[in-house]
Amino acid sequence: MNKDAQGRAEIAVIGGSGFYSFFADDAEEIVLDTPYGAPSAPITLGEVEGRQVAFLPRHGRNHEYSPHTLPYRANMWALRMLGVSRVFAPCAVGSLVPEYGPGTVVIPDQLVDRTSGRVQTYFDEGGIHVEFADPYCTQLRAAALQDTAIDGGVMVVVEGPRFSTRAESQWFARQGWTLVNMTGHPEAVLARELELCYAPIALVTDLDAGIESGQGVKAVDVFAEFQKNIEPLKSLVRSAVRDAPTGECPTCRVHTGITLPIELP
Repeated sequence: MNKDAQGRAEIAVIGGSGFYSFFADDAEEIVLDTPYGAPSAPITLGEVEGRQVAFLPRHGRNHEYSPHTLPYRANMWALRMLGVSRVFAPCAVGSLVPEYGPGTVVIPDQLVDRTSGRVQTYFDEGGIHVEFADPYCTQLRAAALQDTAIDGGVMVVVEGPRFSTRAESQWFARQGWTLVNMTGHPEAVLARELELCYAPIALVTDLDAGIESGQGVKAVDVFAEFQKNIEPLKSLVRSAVRDAPTGECPTCRVHTGITLPIELP
């Protein structure tokens, strides 16, 4: 990495390929490497609503990464290398409640991890334990609550890449969980370990398998629904970037008074 890359952006957006038109024509692309390998793709830097923003395509330029193979640690580390302190994470989700139909935007406030085998920490030694009772930054969540976005919800993150069975979906719903997703963990906890403010912006693309009898989730329908709603979603994210706070966020500064076993970028 070129040292000049540091301090190039204050806010990041991690999203899908539809966000490539998020910037004006003068956007800059930067290639980074990290102690955890390369991120999913080169990062695009540009200005949005007067703020310096970094965009990282979560699944790669050509959607080459599945949820369980994403270089999560490299992605979040690379953003901090660029000086990012706040991350908005637009994502596709299935709904576990019938009132949240396709096209609904939800700003979750809780997360349940049902993944397996994903590396979910930078701290393999040193006895570092981060506070995670409320996994998302309250300041960023407030900025993301634009237009008709729904405030609050529990997002359960599954391993993937398969969709849930009907029994799993019904079980999730019985727990009171409202959304199901494949990429929100370990993204959120890695952001917290790096003291990055982080908030998902969840776009419902389908009703999960247990909601409608006889229906199942098909990838082609999920992608089509996401593309159908990409422009309103981008508009919402732009407004969230505009309204994101500046300065210190005490909620997400979790290492105060602690000596870390590694140096953060």
